[in-house]
Amino acid sequence: MKNLAICHFGPILLVMTKLAELKRHLKPGQAYRRADLARWSTSVDRHVRELVESGTLKKLSGGLYAYPKETAFGPAPASDKDVVTAFLKGDTFLLASPNAYNSLGVGTTQLYDKTVVYNHKRHGEFQLGNRKFAFRVKPRFPKSLTKEFLLVDLVNNVDQLAEAKDEVLKRVAERAAESDQKRLRRAVREYGSERAKKFFERALRTGELHAA
Repeated sequence: MKNLAICHFGPILLVMTKLAELKRHLKPGQAYRRADLARWSTSVDRHVRELVESGTLKKLSGGLYAYPKETAFGPAPASDKDVVTAFLKGDTFLLASPNAYNSLGVGTTQLYDKTVVYNHKRHGEFQLGNRKFAFRVKPRFPKSLTKEFLLVDLVNNVDQLAEAKDEVLKRVAERAAESDQKRLRRAVREYGSERAKKFFERALRTGELHAA
């Protein structure tokens, strides 16, 4: 009877062992694609379903999952950077947000619940978990947000803002005149739309005339 019991529970124990082996590869706070998880499982769909049902993994979208990190305040979600890295299968992107414009002192005060992702691969609006991402394909973008880039980016996207466009652009022109001219011109040249290039050309020329 003992041997029969071992034979009966053997397959179950094997499945549990394989599931535990997959779980050992998971790092708290990280996001994973199904293809990532398949490297550690020969029954990835079943294992992922079981991990989602147990709350170990959280499904963010089709084929994208996160392993929450336990904290004193409860499970913490994966960071935007980790989620987007898994989604794009790489880390060549820039996370931005219209909220960042508020730091420029140009009269923007609205708060937005969407993160912009400048990248070379995907374009469109995606809901990943409980977060909204606006993916925008751009030929060039900096490695990190700078004041100069934000000024240019604001002018590129001014029509999408809730504030009065003319008032915001007037203050952007004032900030442009106070900025590092060399760095701002480089940012305009590399990241500005045609409209932004014309706007800053006028703003910087006016600033130079006033300075003279």
